[in-house]
Amino acid sequence: MKFLLFLISSAVFFTVNVSAQSTTDSTAYYISYPEKLTGRFYFSRKYTGMGLKKEERDYWYMPNSTLNMGAGLTYQNLTLNLATGFGFLNPERGRGDSKYLDLQVHAYPKNLVIDLFGQFYNGYYLSRPENYLNTSEYNVFPDMKMRKVGASVQYLFNGDKFSYRAAFLQNEWQQKSAGSFLAGFEIYGGQVRNQNGILPLAEQGELFGQIKFIEFGPNLGYAYSLIIKKHFFITLSAASSLSLGRTAMQFEAEGQRSNWGIRPNYFLRGFTGYNSEKWSVNVNYVYNQVNLSPVAGYKVNAGTGNYRLNLIYRFSPGPRLSRKLEWIDSLKARVLGR
Repeated sequence: MKFLLFLISSAVFFTVNVSAQSTTDSTAYYISYPEKLTGRFYFSRKYTGMGLKKEERDYWYMPNSTLNMGAGLTYQNLTLNLATGFGFLNPERGRGDSKYLDLQVHAYPKNLVIDLFGQFYNGYYLSRPENYLNTSEYNVFPDMKMRKVGASVQYLFNGDKFSYRAAFLQNEWQQKSAGSFLAGFEIYGGQVRNQNGILPLAEQGELFGQIKFIEFGPNLGYAYSLIIKKHFFITLSAASSLSLGRTAMQFEAEGQRSNWGIRPNYFLRGFTGYNSEKWSVNVNYVYNQVNLSPVAGYKVNAGTGNYRLNLIYRFSPGPRLSRKLEWIDSLKARVLGR
């Protein structure tokens, strides 16, 4: 089941690039490889967790999502990745069983950054229980469900010199250090529910079993790639927003309580590794945190992460494969009117 869900989540990942740097331009800050296939072997893990804090109590709920191993291809900025969580990579650690569909689209056209989220998780455990429950055993919540959907669209002001694709998709090669400001808009919504209560049984002073939220607002950020000796790179990106949102919590004794507020959210990306004309080895991490308006003294956040280790090889398709890929070139030509 997890394998099928991960295949679905991988298949929806794509990007559309409406411009390409010349591979012969010595003044270009980055080089594109539109005629080559970018193959990758990778390890990755996705997750959506929840932080809950009141006074001295600080909880972090995590799903038992799998560490996945897989392979993928990128051509003309169309990407397909297939992976699964093999048993030898995921030994049983008493964290319970999670079923999930995690859809994350991170698209990087030349002057845009587009992120789409669709998180559907069933089954959580309480991470680091020794911090507040005086036990090393995980507290498991098999019936806890979390849903989070949202989108963030940002304008990349310096797309002629700075490339997200070089760091994330590896179908380009950033050869000179460059950075860019980002500005855009985001919206998120979702809910967390557990019929047996969200807090651990030993901690339940007031029983509540549902949290709902919606948030929207503008965001602003900056991204920079530091290039060392042309091949080694460190790319960091941070964005924050001031979002207007409403949070509602359903209490057993008091019924529903809600609150409107303005809260800062943030979006972090980090990439580092080695890049060249044919080979790339890199690790990357993308993390998005939505901070909800407090209700009844409870501060809640929803954090979505995706980290990956990539081994990349770029190669030119042979004559037979090139003919099979012509439909992608034709589709791009029709979209761009060329």
